[in-house]
Amino acid sequence: MSSLYYLAAGLATITGLVHSVLGERLIFRHLRKGTLVPSEDAPPLRGRHVRILWATWHLGSVFGWAFAGALVALATGARSLESILVAAVVSAYTGGAVLVFVGTRGRHPGWAALLAVAVLAWLAAGPA
Repeated sequence: MSSLYYLAAGLATITGLVHSVLGERLIFRHLRKGTLVPSEDAPPLRGRHVRILWATWHLGSVFGWAFAGALVALATGARSLESILVAAVVSAYTGGAVLVFVGTRGRHPGWAALLAVAVLAWLAAGPA
């Protein structure tokens, strides 16, 4: 059974990687000028819209990788199901907060909401 968890985790990791790489190559490379985060206008979208789309695009990969980590933890049987779930939630939402903050230079309030979810889940779990 654990080998199936490992296979699922591997597939989730590869899917996230392919998703992000293809998005960068096929969509976002045309919208940046030597910067990490694209910000060129893409009518009818303005640069600030492109920035949040970039962050949201990669958010799917970050969430997928957090769940891949949860699957690996399940495969090893090293932790309780609750601690695995909390670790996945905190990782996914913290990563999402960083992406949205960097992608929008802190101008989109979504980063604060994502970070609040991560902090609340971490606090609710109590001491590790």
